[in-house]
Formats: sequence, C-alpha cells, structure tokens
Amino acid sequence: MKRLIVFLMLLAPFYGFSQAKLENLLIERDKMHREWKASESKKSGIFGNRTKKDMIETHDWMARIIQKDNQIMEELKMLSEIEKTEITYEKNDYKFISQKQEREIAILKRALAEKDQVVEERKSDKRTYEWTTLIFFLSTLAFSFLYFKNKKTV
Repeated sequence: MKRLIVFLMLLAPFYGFSQAKLENLLIERDKMHREWKASESKKSGIFGNRTKKDMIETHDWMARIIQKDNQIMEELKMLSEIEKTEITYEKNDYKFISQKQEREIAILKRALAEKDQVVEERKSDKRTYEWTTLIFFLSTLAFSFLYFKNKKTV
C-alpha cells in the first residue's frame, strides 16, 4: 500500500503535466487546422484559381497536422500506459491485502479450533468429575446401608 502511495505521489505531477501537454497539443492542432482551412481557401492564381504554390502550402499544412496527430496519439498511448501501470499497482496491493486477510483468518480459525478443543476437554473433565462424585455417593450409600443392616442383625 505504501508503495502505491509513493508511486502515485511521484506520478501525479507527471500525469498532470501529461494532461497539460495533451491539451496544448490539441490547441496547437486546432490552430493548425484553422491555418490549413485558410490556406485551402487561398486562391492566388489568375482568374481566382489555385496555384501549385497554394496547393503545396495546403499540403504542407496537412503534413504538419498529421505530425501533430501522431504526437497526440503518442501522448495518449503514454497516458494509457500510466493508467495501466496504476491499475496494476492497485491490483497487486489489493491482492497483497486480501492474502494478508486470508492469513489472518486462517490464524483466527486455528485459534478458535484450539479454544473449542480446550472447551471440549474441560467438559470431558467435568463429566468425569460428575461421574466420580455420583459413584462415590452411591458407594457410600451402599456401604452405609450394609453397615447399618449388619449392625441391626448383630
């Protein structure tokens, strides 16, 4: 658990930086798209037609937009990897916690079984004492009866 907290503390500024970087990339791409639209509508040729230079400029803007899209995709992949790593650490921490809980439950079950065994032993000892007392009482009664019967006959 401590490992996850340390990892998140180290990762938080980087994650925030990545989000800001992604937002900046999207803003730049939007700006480039507007520039491309402007170059698309540019017609500097004779009779208002597009020249080869206009088309090359439009093509260059499109190439820049594609490069920016690739940068955005790389940033998204990196953010995805960060999230996967976070999830993996959380999963491992929860797995560790559940294993620890299972060990503690096993220890408690063992202790409970030992206490149950002690209780059963004490019950058994109590029963033995009760039977011994009963046998002693009955034998004392029988001996007293025989003694008094023997005294009456003599």
